Parts: sequence; structure tokens; C-alpha cells
Amino acid sequence: MKKILIAVGMTMALTLPVAAQRGMPQAMQKLLNAEYAISSLYVDSVNEEKLVEDAIKGMLESLDPHSSYTDAKETKELEEPLQGEFSGVGIQFNMNKDTLYVIQTIPGGPSERVGVLAGDRIIYVNDTVIAGVKMKNSDIQKRLRGKKGTKVTIKVKRPGVKELITFRITRDNIPLHSIDAQYMLDERTGYLRISRFGAKTHEEMCDALKELKKQGMTQLIMDLSDNGGGYLNAAIDMCNEFLERGQLMVYTEGENSPRNEANANGWGDYKDLHMVVMVNQYSASAAEIFAGAMQDWDRAVIVGRRTFGKGLVQRPFKFEDGSMMRLTVARYYTPSGRCIQKPYDRGDKKAYEKELLDRANEGEYYCLDSIQINDTIRYTTRLNGRTIYGGGGVMPDVYVPIDTTEYSTYYRDLTAKGIINQYVIQYVDKNRKSVNKQFKSVKEFDNGFVVTDDMMREFIAMGEKDSVKYDEEKFRISEQLLKDIIKGLIARDIYGDQSAYNIIINHRNRDLQAAIAVLNDRQRFDRLLREGNPEYERLVKRHNK
Repeated sequence: MKKILIAVGMTMALTLPVAAQRGMPQAMQKLLNAEYAISSLYVDSVNEEKLVEDAIKGMLESLDPHSSYTDAKETKELEEPLQGEFSGVGIQFNMNKDTLYVIQTIPGGPSERVGVLAGDRIIYVNDTVIAGVKMKNSDIQKRLRGKKGTKVTIKVKRPGVKELITFRITRDNIPLHSIDAQYMLDERTGYLRISRFGAKTHEEMCDALKELKKQGMTQLIMDLSDNGGGYLNAAIDMCNEFLERGQLMVYTEGENSPRNEANANGWGDYKDLHMVVMVNQYSASAAEIFAGAMQDWDRAVIVGRRTFGKGLVQRPFKFEDGSMMRLTVARYYTPSGRCIQKPYDRGDKKAYEKELLDRANEGEYYCLDSIQINDTIRYTTRLNGRTIYGGGGVMPDVYVPIDTTEYSTYYRDLTAKGIINQYVIQYVDKNRKSVNKQFKSVKEFDNGFVVTDDMMREFIAMGEKDSVKYDEEKFRISEQLLKDIIKGLIARDIYGDQSAYNIIINHRNRDLQAAIAVLNDRQRFDRLLREGNPEYERLVKRHNK
């Protein structure tokens, strides 16, 4: 019986080849044969579209960690944050337990125009209840967003008003900004935090720098911490503002992609601006291109921790159904020839994703001596010839360890349960008018507002109500950290500006304090750009032993 079955199987396989097309590679014929046989002969019904998608995903997964496939919906969600705008109602919101809480309306946006206010709770979207039903954020966004010109009706609960208030909103284009914060740290030092590299990032950066210059900026701290990157062209346009004509900004090269260089045109307005660039382990891709170019041309001091190490170039291939394949076609190289990409094993995405955790376990984030630098990946900067190192990511000129002294399990549990946000929403609800009346600006708020012991008792009680048991010893460890975060979030919610949070919280940002110290010590600043960091040489010698 077994022999008969095998014979039948062989006969079927021989009688169902897809007709070979002239010039088609044998591997492609094999793939088409397999798809044709499965869709035509498999014992159960199959979704042919999903079959092809799974085949594409399988092929890409065997390559590098960044080649990927996304369906139409995923593609739209992936591209939207980088396009610079989307169409919707124009609110920033937070979830207080299972209720949508409006943090602020976008100035001039659809919601502001009809009278929606910060602090409103959205209960209904059209005829659907969204409060108290534990709806996902993505599902809520889907209901609020839509094509420009379409209408949506919402009903909100406003503090102090008994009945629900109904608003009919006409959706419009809503800008998505790349600049998280911009303000003057002192009379001459500008601070600019960029969260992503999108279609309008260069334009936003130039506008922000002009405004800071008007306020007296003569030196700049560019904060790219946690910036996961985005469009290559945005990084190139930004680099162009700071480099001289003809200076190489980045180049790409691959097995089937010839070397392609981007050189500065010399038209930038900030070629002489003293600058520090802040990075950390989550700074990736376009952020690394910018930081790497500034470092390689001795243009800025890089402060923080080694960056992520994402230096593979993806070329998008869009399909007719809106899905997209992003295929790695080349590698990024900094002007000195460093490849930004960290090492990886093909097909082992799990190990690649775990690499940041491995760095933490090895102590790289907490102690300079834990970093291993190999002399075989030594490069030199283009102007001053100082030593810099490759091996994946951008190694900062000034290393700043993470400070964990104020972190406790009590703080972790409060954060995980969302107690900090819940408390801030409740506090702002009750005190928005009085705080606004007492403090006319963020600066006044920063100087005069105090998170009191009574406020902390209310906060602790809210945590206990949600099963976060109070621990006196661990609370004392994290007390000041908690107070600063609460103060910063209150400022953000009341003044409707992410910069407000940064102004309040940045005094405890060790990376920023190190950046300020370097920038204000001109001798040290110039020495770092001329000679590099001697500590790294010690690490190289120790590692090579």
C-alpha cells in the first residue's frame, strides 16, 4: 500500500509543473511550481493571498533583521508618523484607565475650532461608546481619524458640567511634528529635541533654530536621544546645515548597489555654531547618520552612550494592494568609512532584538570600563585625525552612564500600573484654573510650583487603591524622581506643550548636564574635537590584552 501511495505522489508531482518562461531563473520556476501546486491541489481550501504573503515573509526572515513585509494597513500606520501630517480631529489624548482624556487640542485644529477643551473626556464617537469598554487605543484612533472633510460627532463629559456636550467635527489635516522641545537653557545655549526624521523635520529644525537664534543662541545642544530615525533625506538635509561645501555626509554601498555619496552644498546657515549632539542606545538609523557625520568632521562633540547600530538601507517595494516589502539593498557608511550597522547572524532576529538587553547585562550602560572596544575597528576623523571606533553604532566622545540610584521596584510598579498619569489627570482636572491663574508661564511654574507632601499622600493612596502596596524605604529612594515627573506632566497638561515637560524634568537629565558642561568648557570642547577621548585608548589596550 505504501508503495502505491508513493508512486501516485510522484506521478502527480511530475504532471503539474508551471510552464517555464524563457529566461526565468530555475529557483523562480521552483517557487511558482510550489505555489501553483499548493493552491490547486492541497487537501483543504487555502487563502492564496496569505500563502504568498507568508512566502515573502519567510524569504525576508532568512536575510537580515530589517528586511520586512507589511500588509496595506500596517504600511499606512508605518508611514503616517513620517509623512508630517494625517487627517483627523486634532487632539492629543491620554487614557485614564479606560476613558479617553483630552490633554490638549492642536492649535487651529478641528477640535479647537468647535470648542473641545483640555480635560474633556470623550464618551461617544458617533453612536459608539468608547468610555468604560476597554477599547484599544488603535481602535479609538480609527474612529477619530478619517478623510479630510468628513464629519464625526463626539459627546464629551466636561468637569463641572452635568450633561454630555455634543460636538460635530469636520476632520482636517493635522500636522505631526518632529520637534519635541525647543527652548533656551541659558542666555546663549539653545536646546532642541528631535524625536524622528520625517518629511518636514528639516523645515521644522530650521524654523526652531531661527527662533532660538532670535532669543540669543550662540551654541546648541541637539538631543537625538531615543530617536529611532526615519527618512535618509531628512538626515542629509539636516547635515547640510552644519557642514562645508563638498564635505561628505554619508554614503551607501551594497553588493548590487554601487557607491552613492551625499555631499554638502555649503549653503547651510549654521556651519560655525558650536554644538553638542546627545545620543543613547535607542538612537538609530538617520539619527546615527547625523551624529556620525558631525563626529567624523570634528563638527560636534557627541555625548551619551553608544547608539543602536542600525545601518542597513531599505528600499521600499509597494504592491498594488497597498502592501509593501522593505528590502535591504545597501549599508550606510559615515564619512570616515565606518559602517553603522552592528553585527548580526542571518535569520537570527531573536538574538538581534536581544542585543540591547545583552549590553545592559554586560554593564555597558552603567560603567565605562564595561565597554569593549577592539583596536581592529579604529578609524580617524576627516579634519583632525583623532581616533574614533566602529563595530556598530556611534561611540560618543563623552560617555555618560545611566543613573539607576533613584529607581526602585515601587517606582516600577507605579509606572507599570499607570498611576502617575492617572494622578496627574485627576490633579489637573481639579486645579487647572487655579494653577493657570497663579503661574502665567512655564518659567513661573517651574520656579514656583511645588509638589507637596499632601499631594504625595494622595498619590500613594491612589497606588494602594490599585494594588501597589506602599513601601516606605523604596518610596524614599524614588521620591524626588516621582515628584519631578509629576510636576513635569502637570506642566505639560496645563500649558499644552511638550517643551514644558522637558523644561521641568531636564535638570535631572545626566546626559544633558554633561552636554552643558562640555559646551561651556571651551578648552575641553576644543580638546575633545582635536584629540579625542583618552579613556577609550585605555579600554582598547585592556581589551586587546
